[in-house]
Amino acid sequence: MKLILTTLAALALFAMPAKAEDYSWKPEKPVTIIVPWSAGGSTDSVTRVLAGELEDALGQTVVIVNQPGAAGSVGTTNAWQAEHDGLTWAAGAAIDAGAYQVLGMLDVPATDWQMYLHIANVAVVGANPDAGYEDFGDMLAAMKDDPDSVTVATAGVTSGGHNAMESIAQTAGGKYRHVSYDGGKPAVLSTVSGETKITTQLASEQAEMIRAGRLKPLAVLADKPLVIEGYGEIPSIKQWIPDIKTANNYFGIWTPKGVPANVIETMNAIWADKIANSKALADYAANRGAILDPSSGEAAQEAIKPALTQNVFLLFDGGKTENDPTKYGFTRP
Repeated sequence: MKLILTTLAALALFAMPAKAEDYSWKPEKPVTIIVPWSAGGSTDSVTRVLAGELEDALGQTVVIVNQPGAAGSVGTTNAWQAEHDGLTWAAGAAIDAGAYQVLGMLDVPATDWQMYLHIANVAVVGANPDAGYEDFGDMLAAMKDDPDSVTVATAGVTSGGHNAMESIAQTAGGKYRHVSYDGGKPAVLSTVSGETKITTQLASEQAEMIRAGRLKPLAVLADKPLVIEGYGEIPSIKQWIPDIKTANNYFGIWTPKGVPANVIETMNAIWADKIANSKALADYAANRGAILDPSSGEAAQEAIKPALTQNVFLLFDGGKTENDPTKYGFTRP
């Protein structure tokens, strides 16, 4: 009996998550994560949940700094230009970070970042309830018959919302009037207030307003319908545009490659030990219509390719950049 109890105790100890003292990197100063968007948006909200998990794991304060501007490239550039010591990270959607080079905003490809992904998001076409659209088909008709009336709020060029709307316009035809904001939250609130008729920001940014009846979800940019807790099912956009390409929009944090090896070793272990099993992030995902799908290293680089590739060619084909993505190693899908 004593042997069995000793063995069980050893197994329980082995199964316990690693503590800060078990990791090779023990930061002596607070870790900063730059959120390159305004407070309250999808990047800001999920990064604050993540920060709590990282603080527990590292035994050190994690500071969130909001630095919006230029479609997120201002804050991301500041993270790149900071000392490459593992103490400064950028947060956001990988399709943004990976597109800055093509847009001429930051000459750093996605492959030069050490990426740690956590949540996969999908975009939703959300309408002001008084916009006059009974379903997504009505909005499509308006894009062709009266495009100036279709005002669409997004977090700016390269954002998931803008990417979604460009995909709709280029695949189905029709036009719209783009209204850009410094983050997902102000874009969503503009549609709630009636300043714009539509927002195509992420489900995670719209979920609360959808549950409250202040936004009417018309379609989700995904192959299957999306269920949001407290609301119900949102139909797939493929019901109206069968050939539209959809891809998960991965969010995470990243720091320049070349930081000390023990930083990477520690973060890899934290991602496997804690983030992959995070109840806080799982609850966030379920509440916001997102997917908890952590990855790092080469697996993260592979995960971002479909949405990133789609994004850069949408930007090029839509005239948002003159830089041909093929010159930066992208292959047209």
